[in-house]
Amino acid sequence: MRLPKAFQNTSLMVGAAISLAIILCAIFAPYVATHGVEQMDMRNRFALPNAGHLLGTDNFGRDLWSRMVFGARISLTIAIISVVCSAVVGTVVGLVAGYFGGWVDQLLMRITDIFLGFPAIVLALAIVAVLGPGVLNVSFAIIVVAWTEYARVVRSTTLVLREQNYVQAARALGASPIRIIFKEILPNALGPIIVLASLGLGTAIISESALSFLGFGLPPPTPTWGWTLSYGTKFMRDAPWLSIISGATIMVTVLGFNLLGDGLRDVLDPRQLSRGGAKTK
Repeated sequence: MRLPKAFQNTSLMVGAAISLAIILCAIFAPYVATHGVEQMDMRNRFALPNAGHLLGTDNFGRDLWSRMVFGARISLTIAIISVVCSAVVGTVVGLVAGYFGGWVDQLLMRITDIFLGFPAIVLALAIVAVLGPGVLNVSFAIIVVAWTEYARVVRSTTLVLREQNYVQAARALGASPIRIIFKEILPNALGPIIVLASLGLGTAIISESALSFLGFGLPPPTPTWGWTLSYGTKFMRDAPWLSIISGATIMVTVLGFNLLGDGLRDVLDPRQLSRGGAKTK
């Protein structure tokens, strides 16, 4: 029996497995963690990974595994909030610009270009510096720099879809622009949006980690991955595993979401659907 095409895609399956494992660890963090996130044991400072501390301890004797697990909650919370909000804002802007065209398109795209003109990390740093640290403030900073990608992709897709026969038929039958946009065009534009959102989760995690690394994320002792990576650099000679483990955690998580996005792109690509099987990597 032939497996569904999605299950034949190696990138999709590997990415889904990694992403699911990270998400489950974040959801069940209190049960997965072996120690309290702020529990100190000064007698075991800089302990190597062992049976009692799976990933070792930091300079205060805190269990690194537990801090990585709870840090996943923070990173995923910020990533999900920022991706969902960015997708909503960017999709609405792209749909309106692509469907109406003319001066509406020019105005919205010039506003998009203004945001794209700022280096993403610099703009995010400026926003967090003004608003202060916090989950919502960091999420807002990422939203401001991330919605533009959705707007440009959805606009391009809408420009093609608005010329399709079913859209022309709906317009001829007197359907309102709102109905055409959200009932006819949006459902057929969901493929690129889903792929962008999957890839955007990894980008959002990197952005949050970068802000925390630079001291603009959530303040210590909050167990964020970026902060752990940052202060771990101070102890590279005594405990290099602090930075290595936190950096590897970020890398594996982002890799998982990127593989998931690549797999979804292949599965949802009409050119791939028209072939005998999904592309595998």
